[in-house]
Amino acid sequence: MNQRQGRASADPPAPADDDPANQDMAGFIAGDEDLDEDEAAPDADAPDASLPALPFTAIDFHAGAEGEGKVGAAVIEALVKRLPNAPGVYRMMNAAGDVLYVGKARSLKKRVSQYAQGRFHTNRIGRMVRDTATMEFVTTRTEVEALLLEANLIKRLRPRYNTLLRDDKSFPYILLTGDHAAPGIFKHRGARSRKGDYFGPFASAGAVGRTINSLQRAFLLRTCTDSVFESRTRPCLLYQIKRCSGPCTGEVSPQAYAELVHEAKDFLSGRSQNVKSQISAQMQEAAEDLDFERAAIYRDRLAALSHVQSHQGINPQGVDEADVFAIHQDGGQNCIQVFFFRTGQNWGNRAYFPKADPALEAAEVLSSFLAQFYDDKPCPRCVFLSHKVEEQELLERALGTRAGRKVSVSVPQRGEKKDLVDHASQNAREALARRLAETSTQARLLEGLAQTFGLEKAPRRIEVYDNSHIMGTNAVGAMVVAGPEGFVKGQYRKFNIRSTEITPGDDFGMMKEVMERRFSRLVREHGEADESNDEAFPAWPDVILIDGGAGQMSAVRQILDGLGVTERVTAIGVAKGQDRDAGRERFFMLGRQPFSLPVRDPVLYFVQRLRDEAHRFAIGSHRARRKKEMVRSPLDEIDGIGPGRKRALLLHFGTAKAVSRAAMEDLQAVAGISESVARKVYQHFHEK
Repeated sequence: MNQRQGRASADPPAPADDDPANQDMAGFIAGDEDLDEDEAAPDADAPDASLPALPFTAIDFHAGAEGEGKVGAAVIEALVKRLPNAPGVYRMMNAAGDVLYVGKARSLKKRVSQYAQGRFHTNRIGRMVRDTATMEFVTTRTEVEALLLEANLIKRLRPRYNTLLRDDKSFPYILLTGDHAAPGIFKHRGARSRKGDYFGPFASAGAVGRTINSLQRAFLLRTCTDSVFESRTRPCLLYQIKRCSGPCTGEVSPQAYAELVHEAKDFLSGRSQNVKSQISAQMQEAAEDLDFERAAIYRDRLAALSHVQSHQGINPQGVDEADVFAIHQDGGQNCIQVFFFRTGQNWGNRAYFPKADPALEAAEVLSSFLAQFYDDKPCPRCVFLSHKVEEQELLERALGTRAGRKVSVSVPQRGEKKDLVDHASQNAREALARRLAETSTQARLLEGLAQTFGLEKAPRRIEVYDNSHIMGTNAVGAMVVAGPEGFVKGQYRKFNIRSTEITPGDDFGMMKEVMERRFSRLVREHGEADESNDEAFPAWPDVILIDGGAGQMSAVRQILDGLGVTERVTAIGVAKGQDRDAGRERFFMLGRQPFSLPVRDPVLYFVQRLRDEAHRFAIGSHRARRKKEMVRSPLDEIDGIGPGRKRALLLHFGTAKAVSRAAMEDLQAVAGISESVARKVYQHFHEK
């Protein structure tokens, strides 16, 4: 994880990006990713429970069968007898094998024996011990290794009683490519495998996009792909509007373009004042030569650079590379605000709302959050905190071990650094206040929904379904999920309609397939699950909203009746009203006549918002599938034709249509195409 002055080298890639734990979780965290339900849902039999690969050797320790048949403190007491006085990590599991808690200890024997004594500080710990049916242990060489392993396992297993970092998306970077004669500037997220200079992290993709737009105007660097660059015969629109210097067609010399790239690197590396001084001097020189057109170009570049810095808010003079963390607690919830400072510039901030026991102090939540936060992210040289954490020195050593250099963790008491922490704390308070207000409003809407539709209690999970297609082609079903905290985008699912028996455009048939696939999987994986746990987000929906009227509801009830889950789920159809006007929707429920709600009813607005979100997600999924279908080649359907052979055929013949018309002898003349492969290609296009 080499990171210097906000810039990471692409050679070698960062180890954290190859962590299998991160790959396993990638599909479940993304907000608006198009996920197919049959592929996206977690598999209980998948090897998630195995230990992740870490940059040290962990020794697996099995405690034996002394605790077999016992639960709670009794099973823990039986297991303690064989535990060593060594650092390590322990996992507490219930009878079903679910991991309840992951913890680390300087001495496993001393730490775990405390649970066996039966004296607990909080009800949370008492419930956790009572639910424990077995434990697993891993000894490590040092306490630092135990801390790193604990953070990795918490993020991977997401135990019920741990403080959980809910948002685990990677941060975007700005990439200046280094593998092309004319380097380009791009937004990058993920493994840093491409050669070049990486600048970041930025707090959001929007911050990266705004910065790149301004840098285009300031340094006139290209943003086109290498393939587009090679195929250009005349300058593109970006050159015409002075957003690119046109290296693709030789509008700028290689030496002049290299100078622009060098200036961009200097600016992103923190030497912004030097760059601005140079451009200002060039502008003055052009004006003295009466070359006002060239002077105007330099003027616009200076304005673009000022625009970048004006959008960065606070730009501290004495802080070159640091992350600032501030936590605020209120209403049983936590908000941690993170600010990123690289090369003396503010590259954005993000608010996190980790799930934690309300009884935990702010410092405890912050300590657990930090270990998880840097499990797969590069760590800066300085970390500033709003609260002093208990194991601050241990955390420093752990972060330094992962970063490969010294990392300082401190709580500033005065000066500019204290101002940065105070600013982050203010943002944390404001963000949590907004969230509490939104949660309160959401709770009132859910209560209103329960009263309006005759539910026993406010629903904790609502699923909304919609279909999207064009004349039956590229049909997609979509499911969005909402709960007490609003939309839960990590639970969204898409369903590519697979059945060949459905008539194209048959909405009823498509809804049947979606319902059958969704609820048969729920029955299979969560049919016997106990949903009485008030802390976990349930897998089963309390309410499903169907975008449609009586016909769609009939199809839905047929599937629910066949699976025997009609009594478990309340199904509501939402049909567009007369003239398809919003506010005239008709609602369909089992045992009630179709009805409408008053035009200004808040519950009606709430249902409309849920339906519109499902509509948006369905259309987006359909468009993505249609776009993918449009760029498919007939060569993709031929068994044995991979990317290499496909590229060779297209380079030789030009188009897939020309390949389809080629004779056997012509196909065999292509480099890399043997006689057997040529026969496959020829027979594919000449079956008749």
